[in-house]
Amino acid sequence: MKLLALMMFFSLQSFSQTTKKTYTEEDFVKKVSAEVKSKIETIKNKSVSDLTKELLDKEEKLKLKELDLVKQQDAIKVSESDIAKRYSDLAERQKDFLGCVQKINDESRSRITQVVEMISNMKPDKAASVLSVQDSEIAVQILQMIDPKKASKIFNFMDKDISAKLQKQYLQMKK
Repeated sequence: MKLLALMMFFSLQSFSQTTKKTYTEEDFVKKVSAEVKSKIETIKNKSVSDLTKELLDKEEKLKLKELDLVKQQDAIKVSESDIAKRYSDLAERQKDFLGCVQKINDESRSRITQVVEMISNMKPDKAASVLSVQDSEIAVQILQMIDPKKASKIFNFMDKDISAKLQKQYLQMKK
């Protein structure tokens, strides 16, 4: 009896997938009844061995599909672990890179601090001549760290164009 029910289910399923028609409820019931009768007649005419073979074939197909799904799930798990490993490697590389950038910035600040001390200990006219030939960004950073009174004296000894340019950059840097 279960065998008969399974056969009807698979037959109705394949019938519903191949035929795309719109029926009223009454037409649908008639059509299903006719199809069930047709399948029952087919089953009556087939031997038990044929029916068993059909069931075993369908069961084998289901097992193959299940194996394919398991393989797909395994592939997804491998991909997920690969992505997680790549992400952690990338995060580590980013951390190393940021550490290098921070180290370079710290060393640069340290060197600028040393230059600030040297410039602070110079006479304003000598400091002005040194800062006038210095890269303007570095000169502005140095002037920012020097005592304002000393910086104003240094500006007084600089060429007017260079002094104006550095003062403009200094004001823009403060914003």
